[in-house]
Amino acid sequence: MTILCVRFQLPLTGGAELPHLLGMLEEFTPVVQALPPDGALADLRGAERYFGRDAVELASVIRVRSLALHGVDCVIGAGPGPMLARMALDGAAPGVTRTVPEEQGAIAEFLAGQPVAALPGVGAATARTLGDYGLDTLGRVAAAPLSTLQRLIGAKAGRELREKANGVDRGRVVPNAVSRSLAAERPFGRDELDPDRHRRALLSAAEELGARLRALEKVCRTLTLTVRYADRSATTRSRTLTEPTAHSPALTRTAYGLYEALGLQRARVRAIALRAEGLDPADQASHQLTFDPVDEKVRRIEEVADRARAKFGPRAVMPGGLGGAAA
Repeated sequence: MTILCVRFQLPLTGGAELPHLLGMLEEFTPVVQALPPDGALADLRGAERYFGRDAVELASVIRVRSLALHGVDCVIGAGPGPMLARMALDGAAPGVTRTVPEEQGAIAEFLAGQPVAALPGVGAATARTLGDYGLDTLGRVAAAPLSTLQRLIGAKAGRELREKANGVDRGRVVPNAVSRSLAAERPFGRDELDPDRHRRALLSAAEELGARLRALEKVCRTLTLTVRYADRSATTRSRTLTEPTAHSPALTRTAYGLYEALGLQRARVRAIALRAEGLDPADQASHQLTFDPVDEKVRRIEEVADRARAKFGPRAVMPGGLGGAAA
């Protein structure tokens, strides 16, 4: 068990803590992959040899340090590969590291009774298609003929699904930097049911991200929305922008699109967060010119508003939708 999947139990306003927690993980291994908004993968193969402890023992040390240094508890799954570690995390509880043994027989036993949707990368539509043909568990998928799976979901997807259902984990931990992202979170004072207040929070967060990106002379390629609910569960969705941008209206439109795609019905929302990812220098980004005078006018107004905020404070100029609000 050389791979850990860690999910930090961040407070509602704790998005800014993730880089510090990742830094703590990097004290054990340089091979750490951030999984925003609140998780990470860590490859401990070298750390096990260096510290003379196995992954489960190191997981206990990580949990203690997270609590002692940052006041953040965490849940941890461990397995011989990233896929299995992520699946182990789903059933883990605070204080106990859930593990998947390395023996092939133990892996097959762990996977056999799992629903197809538990496999990372398998969406609801694929799980529904397989379920219609009685392939509702990974054990049944592993026993199904490859030709059947390929006929149902495609040649490449069928082959990959069958491999994963049989415990073949070809994934690897890819070190990345959460610093290549910016986050803005809007917690609600009470669990919020009103979609209009959800959209106002999105507008406020998108405006903040746009202003921060422009101040840093950066653009982002991807926008990620995280909605945290009253039961402490969360939904995260990402969308790649048509072109890298720091333009607040473009970020707001994308944020609204991500929110609408969730189809929330009377959801009790505790917090909404936006994260701008894939940051690049603005002077290296391309921008599709248009003949729309309105778009150019909006961009010029945005430049003037940025100068006003820099001189008089962040609330000197705000969208009309935020007027009189404490968003």
